[in-house]
Amino acid sequence: MEGMLKENSLKGKNIIVTGGGTGLGKSMGKYFLELGANLIITSRKLEVLEKSADELEKETGGKVLPVACDIRKYDEILNVIEQSESKFGQIHGVLNNAAGNFISPTERLSHRAFDIVVDIVLRGTYNFTLATGKNWIEKKQPGTFLNIVTTYAWTGSGYVVPSACAKAGVLSLIRSLAAEWAKYKIRSNAIAPGPFPTEGAWERLFPADVAEKIDPLKRIPLKRFGDHQELANLAAYLMSDYSAYVNGEVVTIDGGEWINGAGEFNGLEAVPQEMWDKLEKMRSRKK
Repeated sequence: MEGMLKENSLKGKNIIVTGGGTGLGKSMGKYFLELGANLIITSRKLEVLEKSADELEKETGGKVLPVACDIRKYDEILNVIEQSESKFGQIHGVLNNAAGNFISPTERLSHRAFDIVVDIVLRGTYNFTLATGKNWIEKKQPGTFLNIVTTYAWTGSGYVVPSACAKAGVLSLIRSLAAEWAKYKIRSNAIAPGPFPTEGAWERLFPADVAEKIDPLKRIPLKRFGDHQELANLAAYLMSDYSAYVNGEVVTIDGGEWINGAGEFNGLEAVPQEMWDKLEKMRSRKK
């Protein structure tokens, strides 16, 4: 899979990626760098960020600023903004990617476990959005927010209830601000990815025994998982000036997974041809 945008499509842009030191955040950040952007990556573990920053700079030749930040703490976000502007100047975009999730029957969760997920996903996103938005508005600078949500933000889902609640809040946040902050030339969009395997996070969500029982691939009409570059291509487009008229939109990239689960009779995919032949003969006899 190759990058889809032309060279230097993000040249001169300074972009913050929360949770940018690992997984999908790192993959999207890498493509931003390849397109000419400067990158600021944040998470709580500075050693992970520094290692990733070194790798990304060597791989792309771009510039990466690692800044430790707990996005649940507003003052630490203000520090990220200050350091970013000191290093690169104006911030042009924020990718709210940091998240936390785990699978569990809801009745087994403590209120603290519920809080942890909601605080990272929802509080962290609105904290970063509010701090950066205020900064842009005060300085009369345009900007772009891109948030990572999920399809169960609008359908809901059992066994990931804290995440579903939090992602639904993030979805409402971007749609609300798309209307309210457009007058400041601030755009807000989101991506709802399906399964994109990442080291560590994937195993936590789909332990071997669980994956064997539910087989995530069976839910996906395209019968494959997503490639990180596919997600990076979409993220780069929505962060770029090519998408300047896209505002308040959520783009699903999941191989048809959620719509397959939403259709009442889509499970009939499992019916073999021989059975369809029998059903057809039964209908013919009734005529």
